[in-house]
Amino acid sequence: MKDMIPIGSIENKIHLIREQKVMLDRDLAELYGVPTKVLNQAVRRNQERFPGDFMFQLTWAEAEHLRSQIVTLENIASKRGRHIKYLPFAFTEQGVSMLSSVLNSSRAIEINILIMRAFVRLRQVLAANRDLTYLFKELKHKVDQHDTEIGLIIRAIEKMISYKSKPKAKIGFIKEEK
Repeated sequence: MKDMIPIGSIENKIHLIREQKVMLDRDLAELYGVPTKVLNQAVRRNQERFPGDFMFQLTWAEAEHLRSQIVTLENIASKRGRHIKYLPFAFTEQGVSMLSSVLNSSRAIEINILIMRAFVRLRQVLAANRDLTYLFKELKHKVDQHDTEIGLIIRAIEKMISYKSKPKAKIGFIKEEK
């Protein structure tokens, strides 16, 4: 099973919607090897297992926006499949975990393990990026501070260059000529 589905392809199916990392019903159905309709029927039969923080249905605007980002419905040869008929469901990490109890098969369990690993890996990447973001902000602050200091030095040098001094009196002895 692990050889069939690389973890990177699962990570590509994790989307950020409503500031939550989620997977869509059609992607999960594809991974589990069942039609989307079957997956959604199993969820509807067990609705008490999927509260709002485990699963939610996308709005038409969200579905269109997502569709414009990911060209999934490319069957142009026929009219079928070019438009979505039903709003997709989005499953959070907890919702995906709950799916393994609803879809009770060995494939569902194996896929869920891979998906959980993908979510963990994504969290690790985001944590590393947070650290990098902090370091870049610190560096930017230091550079901005140095820019200010360098600007002050340049202005002081320019002031010294442009300063016109009065002609100075000559120093020394005057020798009289006979």
